[in-house]
Amino acid sequence: MHSYDSRLAISQFLFANDPPEAVDIAFICCSPTISSLMPAISLYQSGLTSRILISGAGMTPAKVPEWRLYLDHALASGVAETAILLEKEARNTAENADFGAALIEAELGWDRVNSMAVCAKPFHMRRAVMTLRKYIPPHVRLIARPPEDPRDLSAQNWWHTDQGRERVLRELGKISEYALKSDLGDV
Repeated sequence: MHSYDSRLAISQFLFANDPPEAVDIAFICCSPTISSLMPAISLYQSGLTSRILISGAGMTPAKVPEWRLYLDHALASGVAETAILLEKEARNTAENADFGAALIEAELGWDRVNSMAVCAKPFHMRRAVMTLRKYIPPHVRLIARPPEDPRDLSAQNWWHTDQGRERVLRELGKISEYALKSDLGDV
């Protein structure tokens, strides 16, 4: 397999991306920058979702909890506070999925959720979707909605830098780790 073929195969696998459509909730896996929030805000402002779940307890470079950064930006963008569910404890993707799914069950009930937009960094989208699939009911349709921020690694540019290649290859390793720990569901 030539390096182009390898890059294409990795890009097609990791960088899942579905067109926007109406969903019952947008589920955001936080990170230190807010680009993962943008697809959820777009869906909300377009009337394609009425609920957003923000999940993540990590810290930003400014020492602000990720959930706080995302919440403040969502509110400033016109998302109603009543439309937001906050999960403030998750420290990794498995916890995002586990704790977020429990919050949805407690606050909404899975009988009221049939579709979910998954909002996460583009290179992280496959693991986010596969991990959520383990923790949410099988009837819920998952829609991959990564941001289109030029500062994020993309399917078109990840191999251009040593840092991009290292980050993407580390993500492939994390998918293997999650599979070995049975933290992934069938997609």
